[in-house]
Amino acid sequence: MGSFILITALFLYSYNWISVSVSETQTVEVQLGQEVTLLCPNISKHPTQTDWFRLVNRTEVSCVSAMYKSDGEASFCDGFQNRFEMSSNITTVFLKIKRVDFSDSGLYFCGFYINAHTVISNTVHLNVQDGDFDNEVDFKTEKTPDGITNLMTVVLGALTVFLTIVIIVLAVKIRKLQTAVNEEPQTERNKSCKWHQTARSDKQAVMIVLCKMNTY
Repeated sequence: MGSFILITALFLYSYNWISVSVSETQTVEVQLGQEVTLLCPNISKHPTQTDWFRLVNRTEVSCVSAMYKSDGEASFCDGFQNRFEMSSNITTVFLKIKRVDFSDSGLYFCGFYINAHTVISNTVHLNVQDGDFDNEVDFKTEKTPDGITNLMTVVLGALTVFLTIVIIVLAVKIRKLQTAVNEEPQTERNKSCKWHQTARSDKQAVMIVLCKMNTY
């Protein structure tokens, strides 16, 4: 079930069924080694698939996790299985990160599959700092500049190209497997054939092939 959810997420993004709807970015500052929970408002009125992604250095987009329905089991992409937890309720989707590291810094955004489109609902900028400050996590909210929205559109476009290649490779592999399966019955049929020799009145040998037909 988990792999199906992740493949579905790739399928949706690879076919440009994406809508960016970002009005504000929340900045979260956390100290190295702390635990932090990122929040995303649930904009869907019906049970649907929700995905978390991370943008690093404004160029690299990574799949973090995916979940179908608020009571579903979360699936995590490579590199996010150990310290990340995804959960949800009727109003909010959560992404908990344990023992944050500098590599966890970046722009996180969540998406919902609504009306045949994946809608990017909210963005959270996580800034992991090293140093002494209050143990409480600092949350700030600010308007998202148009440049960031445009940047996300460009990055999602690049992600679309990459995922399209992945889909094509998977399709080729599946086609080869289907071809191998279709050829196997014919091979078994040939193995079940027996060659018999009969003599005719003119003493010429005639080879007759008797094949046992399998019925299913």
